[in-house]
Amino acid sequence: MRRTFLLLTAATTALVLTALLVPLTLLTRSHAADRTTAEATARAQWVAHALGPALATADERETAEQTVESVNARNLPVTSLVLGDGTVIGPSPGRHRARVTDAIRLARTGRAFTYEPSTGGRQVLVPVQGAAGGTAVVQVAVTERQLYAGTMTSWLVLAGIGVGLVLIGLLLADRLGARLVGATRRLAGTADRLAAGDLTARATPEGPPELRLVAGELNRLAARIDELLTAERENAADLAHRLRTPVAALRLDAETLRDSEEAHRIAVDVAALERSVDDVIRKARRPFRDAPYADLAAVARERATFWLPLAEDQGRAAETSAGQDSVPVPVPEDDLTAAIDALIGNVLDHTPQGTPFRIAVRTTPEGTAELTVADEGPGLPPTYAAERGTSGGGSTGLGLDIARRTAEDAGGTFAITSDAARGTEVSLTFPRAPAETRPGRPEPTG
Repeated sequence: MRRTFLLLTAATTALVLTALLVPLTLLTRSHAADRTTAEATARAQWVAHALGPALATADERETAEQTVESVNARNLPVTSLVLGDGTVIGPSPGRHRARVTDAIRLARTGRAFTYEPSTGGRQVLVPVQGAAGGTAVVQVAVTERQLYAGTMTSWLVLAGIGVGLVLIGLLLADRLGARLVGATRRLAGTADRLAAGDLTARATPEGPPELRLVAGELNRLAARIDELLTAERENAADLAHRLRTPVAALRLDAETLRDSEEAHRIAVDVAALERSVDDVIRKARRPFRDAPYADLAAVARERATFWLPLAEDQGRAAETSAGQDSVPVPVPEDDLTAAIDALIGNVLDHTPQGTPFRIAVRTTPEGTAELTVADEGPGLPPTYAAERGTSGGGSTGLGLDIARRTAEDAGGTFAITSDAARGTEVSLTFPRAPAETRPGRPEPTG
């Protein structure tokens, strides 16, 4: 934008200066020629006035020669005197005969004039009346170089003025462009911070009125988003809080069971449910920008261990390949846990009992982390649509969407392949976290 602004200013200034300076250059050339011609005319008239009395008698030829010689000097127009008999008294000593031109004949009639000969330059002719032997003519010849002397200097001055004006215009345009670009970039920076989840970011109204208007509207939008997200978090927290009452009732019911082993098992499940509800409340009240890092491999191993008893009850072979190396990804641990639970839960709920499945975590050649949950079941139903809240298996349809959003919110990808012969494979990729952010996490103990 700044470069475009400078180019536009330079082009506009150049066009305006061209429209002004081209006529000025022509005017200076014409003015120089007129000035030189006027000086030559004044010189010719002075010589004619000075030689008038001297040429009245034939004995004053020497005086005429001295007068003509005195007005001729180096770099001055050549002044000569053409006598009535055709003799020319010029800048060089001596006398010689010259061809009498039509211009001289016209001047002898008593007319003083200026004309441009075919050889270039200008000549000024002034008659001297009353000279012995006929009318004499004072002739001043101005060369082309003398006629336009000083024109180049004037042109250089004008060119310098033009360049100076262009530079001043570019300087002013650069300052103005820097102000506009700076205000625009700061506005874009605020928008980037909002997009990254910093809902406290606000734009400073600056620059032209249009940018100030955009900054004000962006601030209003940020405030509105903050209000909506706060309301959404509070609603989610309230909803999760309502679950505590039925969970407490389940715990009390479990304590009344006569089978102590069964009561203990149900109590453990209810405690896990209570922890999940508490996690939902904490997550709902957590600021949107909080994005800690979690160890994908450790979380995958833990959730595989958690679901292993249920898989064994259903006669499933569960394979976990996560390695022992830490694989940090920019996803909160509870979000990562929810995504893996959703994928494993889909396998356990929507494939026949005895169907094996596997969980794998690896680092791709591109440097990203990949989580894969695959089963050997019949594949997704034909009615499956990759839309939130839509399912072909009679469920809510939110499981895969939770996994997809978890990957995409972290800057990763979600992919799913399914057919009746090879089963279903869901892959989530995540960008790797920097080395200094790698979380330390104790291994689960079975």
